[in-house]
Amino acid sequence: MPLSTKSLLRKFLIWKYKHISELQFIYILSILVGFLAGMGTVLLKNLTHYIRLLFELDFFNNNQNSLYFIFPIIGLLVVYMIKQIWLKRHIGHGISSTLYAISKLNGIIPRYNIYAALITAPLTVGFGGSVGLQGPAVSVGSALGSNAARLFHMNTKTRMLLIGCAAAGAMASMFKAPIAAIIFAVEIFSLDIAFTSLIPLLLASVSAVVTSYMFLGTDVLLRFQLTDKFEVNDILFYIVLGLVTGIASVYFSKVFFGITNFFKQFKSRAKRLLIGGIAIGSILYFIPPLYGEGYGIMNNLLKGDHLSAIGTTPFNLDLSNIWVVIALLLGIAVFKAIAMTTTFGAGGVGGVFIPTLVMGSALGNAFAKIINNIGLDFQVSESNFTLIGMTGLMAGVLHAPLTAIFLIAEITGGYELFVPLMIVSTISFAITKYYVSHSIYTLRLAQRGELMTHDKDQNVLMVLDIDKIIETNFITLKPDMKLGAILKQAVAKSSRNHFPVVNDNHELLGVIRLDDVRHIMFNSHLYDKVDASSLMHADADIIIYEENSMNDIMDKFKSSGAWNLPVIKHGKYYGYISKSKLLTAYRQQLINFTK
Repeated sequence: MPLSTKSLLRKFLIWKYKHISELQFIYILSILVGFLAGMGTVLLKNLTHYIRLLFELDFFNNNQNSLYFIFPIIGLLVVYMIKQIWLKRHIGHGISSTLYAISKLNGIIPRYNIYAALITAPLTVGFGGSVGLQGPAVSVGSALGSNAARLFHMNTKTRMLLIGCAAAGAMASMFKAPIAAIIFAVEIFSLDIAFTSLIPLLLASVSAVVTSYMFLGTDVLLRFQLTDKFEVNDILFYIVLGLVTGIASVYFSKVFFGITNFFKQFKSRAKRLLIGGIAIGSILYFIPPLYGEGYGIMNNLLKGDHLSAIGTTPFNLDLSNIWVVIALLLGIAVFKAIAMTTTFGAGGVGGVFIPTLVMGSALGNAFAKIINNIGLDFQVSESNFTLIGMTGLMAGVLHAPLTAIFLIAEITGGYELFVPLMIVSTISFAITKYYVSHSIYTLRLAQRGELMTHDKDQNVLMVLDIDKIIETNFITLKPDMKLGAILKQAVAKSSRNHFPVVNDNHELLGVIRLDDVRHIMFNSHLYDKVDASSLMHADADIIIYEENSMNDIMDKFKSSGAWNLPVIKHGKYYGYISKSKLLTAYRQQLINFTK
């Protein structure tokens, strides 16, 4: 930052301190962050739109199916080159990366996150990658919120609140759904539902929606007006749909993790690009509707035009046969998860949010068509079931039932469908939660003990930095050291009463405490006869640096009753953690959380 800019900022901060209260300034920042998140989302949408316009020329339209194979590979190749040559950094999934920054980095998000997804996501989606823009929008907005908080020297708690405001702003701007956006921020980012945090979320959400209306007008992503009311007689069908979307959500999650693990075995990003690019190109060649985000599928199904939703395929199929249409819709639902994850595996940048809606819409519509054509004189609203299917997949895959309910109700004006929305989302969430403990966003973080939740005690433990509580100034001993050398070189020179015994590879063999030698330390006859190996013993437990979370460490202290436990890092002795230092750090962090 130039010196003149720093000087102006310093003067502003002094003025702010004198004239504006901290709470008032948070409100101002939340409006600013909402505007910036809204602008980021508008840019993402427009850049993607302009890239797509390039492919609407007659040449491209005449060779569409063949180019569906080529375009995604070109887009992924450009993204790969940008990452390798310019950014030289990994771009993670937007919401997962933001959750990690909240839980482990005190809400500090690098500045490059502001523009990284802003450039690579439109290229991925615009060239046909089967992913969404919601995750990148949250990534861009969260980075703006984090860096705005850092610029104005806000504390950690405020920084995390502003990240939540940015996430709400991105959601509100993307879907023009401010209420669902607030619920999304609370449900996904585990923000405290308190009046002091609710007002900034409201301000940010409204600010982002207004920004979206200013630049995009009244255009909405899902164009639908509710015409068919909720029928009580359809409740049984909605219950069955909840079961179906629950199973589909488990499938979606398992496919995501399975394909992700498959690509992880290839260390070379170029190899991932080659394998993933060919795979996604092949999928899109045979199933063209999976090209891009998939809003065309959802909007056409909602208005009852399933032929436009399916589009053209390389197969000569009889689309006047409703069962062929149903089979194609189920194929879209099945392969959307595969296409999305393959795009990620190949190095594409995008989000999970929209693909869940696409899969849910195809599944819900196919389910309604089966009921209407099975020959039992049932008749249900296909548009309503399309909507409810979207809710079920979102509730299950994202583990966000409240967001699913309010988003679909708000963006479609479908508040009259609240009962079926609640039935399907509840059943779908319950089934998925049973088989998949955490969402796509949070499973990896939860496995590493890095997931922020509504449990404040667990959150405090999570944000503790293990490196700051490990003490490494212990004098180590060799197993063949004699008692005299131990007393002279260790006991006499240390204020500690713990002396770890290590071998030549610095692997921990045991520990000698001062109490272990106190009864013989003045017996000079034993100085050359007793060595460390005969005095040492094992600690009550050990802490594995790479594996144990702070919650695990606290449990080890509780179960062992020890006051000090050794830390092993990369298989070698690293230091000790004392219970007193851990509790002191915990108390201090708890104070920071409740300020």
